[in-house]
Amino acid sequence: MLGFAPGGASDTMARVVAVRLSENLGQPVVIDNRAGAGGNIAAEIVSRSAPDGYTMLLGNNGMLAVNVSLYPKLGFDPVKDFAPVVLIASQPNILVVHPAVAAGSVKELVALAKSKPGQLNYASPGNGTTGHLAAELFKRMAGVEYTIIPFKGGGPAALAMLSGECQLTFATALSVQPHIKSGRLRALGVTTAKRSASFPELPTVAEAGVPGFDAITWHGIVVPAGTSKPVIARLNSEFNKLLQTANMRERLMVLGSDIIGGEPKQLTDYMRVEIPRWAKVIKESGARAE
Repeated sequence: MLGFAPGGASDTMARVVAVRLSENLGQPVVIDNRAGAGGNIAAEIVSRSAPDGYTMLLGNNGMLAVNVSLYPKLGFDPVKDFAPVVLIASQPNILVVHPAVAAGSVKELVALAKSKPGQLNYASPGNGTTGHLAAELFKRMAGVEYTIIPFKGGGPAALAMLSGECQLTFATALSVQPHIKSGRLRALGVTTAKRSASFPELPTVAEAGVPGFDAITWHGIVVPAGTSKPVIARLNSEFNKLLQTANMRERLMVLGSDIIGGEPKQLTDYMRVEIPRWAKVIKESGARAE
């Protein structure tokens, strides 16, 4: 099950993975899109499903780490109500600026923002999104101030960047890569802790001027709590097999994804780190879901 509408990056990833998983398991894998409430609708449905291994959730950092602090009432507990299967991949956001901005590096952008506190406009894809929270984290870690302008999604935010209405944003690779290549936007760095295999030429924001900065989108597979260990082990094995194929690596790299894979515990450990980290950012910034 997927918490977003057809056509987006999460949906594309789900369909790429589902085709190969279906072939490996010898039975159809159906994508059920239940969009709404930042993915919470789908997550709640899966959390209440039978723990038999037939209902899985392709969750992202929103559903599995952020929303528990962002929404005052949540119909599921991301840690207690799910059993992890595998951490699929991570997707870096890219720090981009409008070409008119006098900054060719992260350090220069920080210096510019400090010289003009509150005067730069940041294009946010919406309150509580990864792009919004990355902006809040950057402000605090870099010691800068700018005006965050929320839009209804990544598309409108990208248009605001292209028009010059906004001067900077953290955006998904899919939404800005063509504009970077055309020169209509300038890329300064990626938000991963280490350089991304998908964008090896770009420095990380951490190495380029804001040490310790890390704000990525990630996707993992979870099943309802209570699912048997043999079932989880089988699913984990199948997902890891397909993630290691050259075709799958190539398909996901086109989406700007860095494949992870591994044991279920890796996803559990990652969630336990991410939940308090973003809870702190949300509390300090006063971020609320739309």
